[in-house]
Amino acid sequence: MVRPELLEILVCPASRAPMVFFGEEPGGAFLWCPRSGLRYRIEDDVPVLLVEEATKVTAAEAARLAARAAELGLSVPA
Repeated sequence: MVRPELLEILVCPASRAPMVFFGEEPGGAFLWCPRSGLRYRIEDDVPVLLVEEATKVTAAEAARLAARAAELGLSVPA
């Protein structure tokens, strides 16, 4: 599990915007930046914050992630 203190200060390396942490998802935990549309994987509880290794999500996937975040009561930064 990524420490909550770390999650509070992490920002997307591409956009410098806050991210949303998804910890209990099929396929594993990840961080998503709504502003850049990038998804960062987490390996062994360590976020891999390399833009080159991030995955660009589609508009449909971004909408699904925003809805899932709302379901989980997570705040989605604008």
